[in-house]
Amino acid sequence: MPANIRPLAEGDRAIWEQMFQSYAEFYKTNVPEGGFNAVWGWIFDPENDFWCAVAENADGDVVAFTQYQLMHRSLGGGMTCYLSDLYTLPDLRGGGVGRALIDYVREFAKAKGLPNVRWLTQEFNYPARRLYDTYSPKSDFILYNVPV
Repeated sequence: MPANIRPLAEGDRAIWEQMFQSYAEFYKTNVPEGGFNAVWGWIFDPENDFWCAVAENADGDVVAFTQYQLMHRSLGGGMTCYLSDLYTLPDLRGGGVGRALIDYVREFAKAKGLPNVRWLTQEFNYPARRLYDTYSPKSDFILYNVPV
């Protein structure tokens, strides 16, 4: 599916919120009270290194999004790009939209002079991993998420 990738716009709030909620549900979590407003604020705050891009279909409908940010990488002594969220409407998965969004973020990182783009997914997210594995094999690292 050909997709037009562009930065999120102020007028996209309703569809972004709907897809962000669906993304949270996919990972069996909830967007906490105030979470939508907080993330929306990060995206549109020029002082915050956090962005969102959306994919549109041929009719101009938003069908997917990705959110990405800069991240310090101490062992590399510099910054990297962290792709924190990627969501495509379920009936369009496997059609190239996710790849288009990842490539958009890769071009962003390249333009910034960053060495790579990183992201996480769940071990059992096999449909997404089929795409991700075309970029690089999974790493040996294991994520720990400890509540405080």
